[in-house]
Amino acid sequence: MVTQALFDVDEPPPPAALQEAVRHGEVFTRRWVVELILDLVGYTADRDLAALRLVEPACGQGAFLGPIVQRLSQSCRAHRRPLSDAAESLRALDLLEGNVELSRALVRERLTADGWEEAQVDSVTRGWVHQGDYLLAAHRAAEADFVVGNPPYIRLEDVPDGRMAAYRSACSTMGGRADVYVGFYEVGLRSLKPGGKLGFICADRWMRNQYGRRLRQMVTQRYSMDLVLVMHDVDTFQDQVSAYPAITVIRNAAQGPAITADTTREFGQDEARALLRWIADPAQNTLVEEGGVKAARLPHWFPGEDSWPTASPARLAVLEKLSERFRPLEDETTGTRVGIGVATGADKVFITEQADLVEEDRMLPLAMARDTTTGHLNWGGSYLVNPWNAAGALVDLADHPRLRAYLTRHKAALRKRHVAVRQPERWYKTIDKVDPRLNTRAKLLLPDMKQVIHPVLDEGGLYPHHNLYFIVSDVWDLRVLGGLLLSNVAEAFVKAYAVRMRGGTLRFQAQYLRKIRVPDPAEIDVQTSKALADAFERRDVRAATQAALRAYGIADLPE
Repeated sequence: MVTQALFDVDEPPPPAALQEAVRHGEVFTRRWVVELILDLVGYTADRDLAALRLVEPACGQGAFLGPIVQRLSQSCRAHRRPLSDAAESLRALDLLEGNVELSRALVRERLTADGWEEAQVDSVTRGWVHQGDYLLAAHRAAEADFVVGNPPYIRLEDVPDGRMAAYRSACSTMGGRADVYVGFYEVGLRSLKPGGKLGFICADRWMRNQYGRRLRQMVTQRYSMDLVLVMHDVDTFQDQVSAYPAITVIRNAAQGPAITADTTREFGQDEARALLRWIADPAQNTLVEEGGVKAARLPHWFPGEDSWPTASPARLAVLEKLSERFRPLEDETTGTRVGIGVATGADKVFITEQADLVEEDRMLPLAMARDTTTGHLNWGGSYLVNPWNAAGALVDLADHPRLRAYLTRHKAALRKRHVAVRQPERWYKTIDKVDPRLNTRAKLLLPDMKQVIHPVLDEGGLYPHHNLYFIVSDVWDLRVLGGLLLSNVAEAFVKAYAVRMRGGTLRFQAQYLRKIRVPDPAEIDVQTSKALADAFERRDVRAATQAALRAYGIADLPE
């Protein structure tokens, strides 16, 4: 990726800094990777490329320009066009004037070697390659048939303040602590003609993290994600960098079928050609690992601005089909709801094992994550000192003298909490309001952090602590639903979306649990329902997975 040096908007970079940036601030894409991207977007010499327009937003010293110019020259020869016909067919920018000079020299060399007259070469070269900031330059609406390249990978907070403000003003997707490449996606996509394609090799973090949310929303609302080729372990750059790169091809059109592919370190030029042959044959739905690449075709890409899933192509294809066929776990039609237990902001004050600490009606039995360890709920005797009444309002401390005396002893600590600073008159509230109906309901409890999904049944009587997520339902037999959630199928949804912590621990948070798709409980046959419930009771993941596969109507779950 070309890491451009960034200077104040109104001040040109001094020569010394510019030279330093040229020497040390750039990483260039290998030739075969560039050729692959051009093939993937359809920029091939057999087409009349002079009639089309390609934009390269950060050309650096010409890693992309060399192959682009070669193909454009070959196309002009094949279609018997003079080079002047291609005067408007290419636009390349770079922030650094030194890079512009190097790129122009490369273009002249390639065209001269191809036999074009010097006057034509000089004319088109000056017209093709310019110094400028792509994010702040003027762009014609719908000007590009292709936008290709390797955009800068720079933290926005590392950009000088004036330029950072200009970037945020120009690019609505650059929220939070975005990287600069997010803006290159936005500006590139906005510049595409209908049917035009953007092909970037870039870090894939934007597909999953918070700062990529606005860009994901833009893509899913207005464009078609045609291909994602993950290349984390591939030697894609001339220098060794840890960038987690992926090639993405995005088209200015309504979402159509998508291709997802993953590679190993064995993936190279020959393997890229094999992938292109597979892509060209739509009769083949999956490409089993062959030459360091796996691939699968999806009916469409994953919708929405939430993080996009990550898994093997074959597994992603299965999850996408299940997402299309089945409803989410949280569903109004079945009255199924996912939530989190109570957060207090001061557990040392609000949580106790002393059953008679305050008035009996203010002591709420509390389920803790440690109570679920065995797979069956074994209450450890924890209570919540509960300041909420049955109507969901804070109690009047005057009506509960023991509660008042206890909380008053800890008043100084409780007042320091953010929730009390914002509402000083309600200084004794917990962060979350207690739902007076929840402790009496049967529910499935899931610890937030586990290496595997771990649903446990509470038949009623306990209220969950905030390290536990809960599921309640008006329709589901919770033992049957527990069997589905215990299975590898349900876990696969969470693994595809969830943050994985050190040691392989997963976060089973509500946002990820809501990604799970489940069959209609009324459509699961009696035998399969019994098998799911039995597997849940026995904590038999293998049996739960076999029964779940029958319930979902699939033969297996690919690795």
